[in-house]
Amino acid sequence: MDKVVAAPAAQHERLGATLVFLSALCWSFGGAIARFLTIESSWTVVFWRALFAGMFLLGFLLVRDGPRGTLRLYRNMGVPGLTVAFGFAIASTSFIIAIQFTTVANVVLIQAGVPLLAALIAWIVYRERIAPSTWMAIAAVIFGVALMVMGGPALDALDSMLGTDLFIHAETPGSHVDMSRAWIGNLLALTIATVFAIVTVVTRRFQNIRQTPGASLGCFAAALVAFTMAPTIRVTAGELGILAIFGALNLGLGMALFVTGARMIPSAFAALLGTFETLLGPVWVALVHHEIPGTETIIGGTIVLLALIGYLYSALRKQQPVPQVASPT
Repeated sequence: MDKVVAAPAAQHERLGATLVFLSALCWSFGGAIARFLTIESSWTVVFWRALFAGMFLLGFLLVRDGPRGTLRLYRNMGVPGLTVAFGFAIASTSFIIAIQFTTVANVVLIQAGVPLLAALIAWIVYRERIAPSTWMAIAAVIFGVALMVMGGPALDALDSMLGTDLFIHAETPGSHVDMSRAWIGNLLALTIATVFAIVTVVTRRFQNIRQTPGASLGCFAAALVAFTMAPTIRVTAGELGILAIFGALNLGLGMALFVTGARMIPSAFAALLGTFETLLGPVWVALVHHEIPGTETIIGGTIVLLALIGYLYSALRKQQPVPQVASPT
């Protein structure tokens, strides 16, 4: 009898893990796709990408829940859903602007610290207990992100403190980045990570609120703001095709896969699978566009990833398996 019950549960969890991995794979191509665009205004890119993503997510809701069900989901979002929408609007806009100033590797590696930032915010706002090992991981993430945000001077200061020349800073940016202004992109990436951490805490506290309506509303809000800011929304047919892929498939499909699969598996497992976006994103950009991360990115990013993986592995070991009755979004 136990074997009969366990088999569907295992299949359910494998399906969820597959969907979450595919979402991370979709999202990992974002930087590489963006580098194909030569549109002068970032706001024009934000407008079309957000519009295509919002339309895809709205279509996803209509197909899955029907017109009445979709309308009911929007009505029942409440403040948590609006928080998700606001956060998604900020994050989707900031990503496009951030990669104009810094490397894709910096952006995705700084974003990798979201689960630990969420733990820190939950402690500050809700006084949720944080284990000593988690405090250590948070400190490591802050240190790693500081190295990436501050760049070469941080490595020079570290060498000076240690009395070594272990971290000789070499300028190895990609051809798309002016490193004298990289701090702008790095701070925007930190903004994205902070916003997503807040959204993560809100979603966890209000688990009955589904993310997709808020995400689609956030996309439409970002498109509306970008429309008022963009000098023009006119693009060529080729650019429109890339923007459609960038919005609908990279952002929209990735979100649809994630919200469907993440409810089938433990949250720590979903976050752990999500690190594939962080690992693969810089690889695609390096292979396709020859954008090589700098020394500070490699060192700081390695610290962030090791801290994150250690934290998620520890959390996963403590979590109970998802019951068989768990249903997808």
